[in-house]
Amino acid sequence: MDSSKSNTSTNSGPQDTNSDDEEKSDLCPGFKDADAFVKYGLGAVLSATKASASLPQSGDEYDFYRSFPGFQEFCESQGDKLLHCMSQLMQHHGCRSHTRDRNKITEVEERFDLVVDSNDVILERVGILLDEADGVNRSQQPVMPAGFQPPKIVVSSWNRTGPGSGSRSETFRLLHAKNVARPQLKFKEKVDNSNTPFIPKIFIKPNAIKPLPSYFTNKQIRKQRPEDLDVPAALADFIHQQRTQEHVEDMFAHPYQYELDHLTIPESLLSKPEPQMYKAMAETTCTFIDTLEGLVALNEKLCKLSEFAVDLEHHSYRSFLGLTCLMQISTREEDFIIDTIELRSEMYILNEAFTDPAIVKVFHGADSDMDWLQRDFGVYVVNLFDTHQASRALNMARHSLDHLLRHFCNVDSDKRYQLADWRVRPLPSEMVEYARADTHYLLYIYDCVRVQLLDYNHGQPGLLQSVWNRSKDVSLKKYVKPIFTEESYFELQRKQKRSFNTQQLTAFRLLFAWRDKLARQEDESTGYVLPTHMMIKISEELPKEPQGIIACCNPVPPLVRQQVNELHLLVQQAREMPLLKAEIAAQKNKGLTPIKKPEVTLFGPHDTSRVSESDLPHFSPDELPVKQGVLFSEDDHRMDVDVQKTSGLVAAPKVTLFEELVAGTDPESLSVAQTKARRIIESFENPFRMYLPISDVHISKNAKFDPSSKIFEISKKWKLQSIEQQQKELEAKRKAKDEAREHAKKVAEERIKAKQSYQESLQNVATVRQQAAEFAKGGGKKREREASEAGESTPKPSKKLMKSEEKPQKTEPPPQDTFKPFDYSQSDLKVFAGTKAKDNTQFDPNRQSHDNKKRKTPKGQKSNFAAGNRSMSYMAGKSDRGFRHNWPKR
Repeated sequence: MDSSKSNTSTNSGPQDTNSDDEEKSDLCPGFKDADAFVKYGLGAVLSATKASASLPQSGDEYDFYRSFPGFQEFCESQGDKLLHCMSQLMQHHGCRSHTRDRNKITEVEERFDLVVDSNDVILERVGILLDEADGVNRSQQPVMPAGFQPPKIVVSSWNRTGPGSGSRSETFRLLHAKNVARPQLKFKEKVDNSNTPFIPKIFIKPNAIKPLPSYFTNKQIRKQRPEDLDVPAALADFIHQQRTQEHVEDMFAHPYQYELDHLTIPESLLSKPEPQMYKAMAETTCTFIDTLEGLVALNEKLCKLSEFAVDLEHHSYRSFLGLTCLMQISTREEDFIIDTIELRSEMYILNEAFTDPAIVKVFHGADSDMDWLQRDFGVYVVNLFDTHQASRALNMARHSLDHLLRHFCNVDSDKRYQLADWRVRPLPSEMVEYARADTHYLLYIYDCVRVQLLDYNHGQPGLLQSVWNRSKDVSLKKYVKPIFTEESYFELQRKQKRSFNTQQLTAFRLLFAWRDKLARQEDESTGYVLPTHMMIKISEELPKEPQGIIACCNPVPPLVRQQVNELHLLVQQAREMPLLKAEIAAQKNKGLTPIKKPEVTLFGPHDTSRVSESDLPHFSPDELPVKQGVLFSEDDHRMDVDVQKTSGLVAAPKVTLFEELVAGTDPESLSVAQTKARRIIESFENPFRMYLPISDVHISKNAKFDPSSKIFEISKKWKLQSIEQQQKELEAKRKAKDEAREHAKKVAEERIKAKQSYQESLQNVATVRQQAAEFAKGGGKKREREASEAGESTPKPSKKLMKSEEKPQKTEPPPQDTFKPFDYSQSDLKVFAGTKAKDNTQFDPNRQSHDNKKRKTPKGQKSNFAAGNRSMSYMAGKSDRGFRHNWPKR
């Protein structure tokens, strides 16, 4: 063993065996340094690669060599060695070893996964060792106190500021507090996340011209639901109103609809104002309000003013519907910040000032603010001025508040805390200053845009009036609660622009429903429960195991980790669906489902792009314009169907200039315009029409398969006509066959009748024997031939007919006469002597045989015997076609 080791060591690389000190200094046995080991290893890898390239390729060549037992045994032995080496390497690195099992074919995929995992582990260790060799140790981490979290500022395209910012910070700060107590726990009224429509929270209507409906003022009506105590308040209200069918219009109407419709803007607001310069923030006091007394005092101050500015700070990540966390109000003299989380149930007090038509409320981009005020506080706004709408009317470069501050006030707003978590209490001073700046300059901007609107319109108040009207439309906006339906996922799926098969679409639908249900229960946003991109990833991959769902999420949402088994069941349910590449829409047969057309007269009958499906007319089966008993009507104009049921036009079209002309129309009866239009249409004929498969015009393939097109009907009609033509041809062939059979039967019957008549005619004809017997009775006199009349001849029956006639006559017994032996003494024997009478009368057998040989004629040739009577020697059925004298002349 030692000698073998020494041999291998000498062969494996250069070494010096003379000195023991040098052996100890070697990197590994036989190699002085790492370079020598790498060179030797690289050479071994290259030689192994060349050897593997010279092996038979997979396919017919490998199968041919595999048929030899020696080659097969060699491959198996080498494969076992390789597997053994791989198993040792995997065990050395702490990975699962590669077990050898040739009986299980299904384990090939699992073995491949083991090899891939082992390669990842080995390469990771190699990277760590290389980093250590370079002086970088990634395994060591700095020691930090428990609970300390270093700030992480992620610089990306969304938070990178542009050039020219000066001393400003280069990035935004995403300030998020992980240990904030949920504000929903402090609310006196629980958040209603039920899947029911939103009902306004208002119960007192200050500054009302039209009183508030009794449904909102009478608490007994709202609480009269003894059987629905275990359901949310809004749901119980909705169920109660559905039962009684009362106050339905009042429940979902805007409470200040009447006041806003009758709001008139005074002349002072439509005239050119004097812009009042804002005070510096250092010189302006800021009051933080978090008590009911402070809120009441603020409301009293606001009611004495003529205008004030308002802004809101909202949080939507850890709440299903969202939370209004802060309200900023600024006057000409001071600023106020209201803690709306603490005073959520008392914020309705501000309705007295917010709904006063004599006070102008200045907002910037108030579309979302209107929803948040109605949803959380039941507060409405009357006499609103939106600076965003004014910026749009002035056609400014940008319409953001940051741009307005820079343009009018020469102030650069600090947007570092724009994405901060406003639930944090107490608020840092930086966040307070940021929130305060949103409304501090807004009243001065309100004065400036009014001046510019009047100057832009040459002093006329028309443009300014349009901004007031647009702002009033914003204040009329009603909050709409998100309602989940079975088709809710369609809108999100369309926005993602992903093509799913049936299994993926089912998984997406189930995950969407699960996310919505869990978000409502836990009062979390859908993005917190399961972000959309993770949901799409799970739907596309369809993992087989729960670990696959975890792998699709990075980082893993907490609720997904808790509910991973339920998600796995949903994915399994989706995998059981039949797999189709695309959803095939069922084609609607013509006549059974008419095309839906809008009833709006401003659009054409085929323009359905601007009309929703709910606005389209509904057709019941009784109203369907179907012509009974006719598949394709040849005269559609005779159908007794009301045209108004199938068309969205109020009146029938009257323009007939470009109407298709009926074939056979007299050209003289056409007008000048119609003849000109006809010539123009004929000039646009396709010059390559003769090469097209149809005789008229080229038709696209999509039009042929569109059930709503006329071409589809025509092609179907042609198919039916071709089928009818084929059926007619088959019927004609059947009739011809039947006629041929009947004709053959008639011919056979005629032949049978002819044979029977011929047999009957031969019954009275005497046979040769009977004639001989009669001749013997008559004394041996030769019967003389009777002279036949001119043109008459007795036909001689053919041999075949004679034979056929003799057979039935054998069965009939001949007439029995008294037999008398013939007397040969009285016969003349000279008849048998032949034609030569001079010859010897004695019988010569040799001569007789010779004469007989001479008289014999070869078979197949005619003899000259009885040449004068050719009609007697003519045989029926013979032809002289093969004789030379009958050949055709050249």
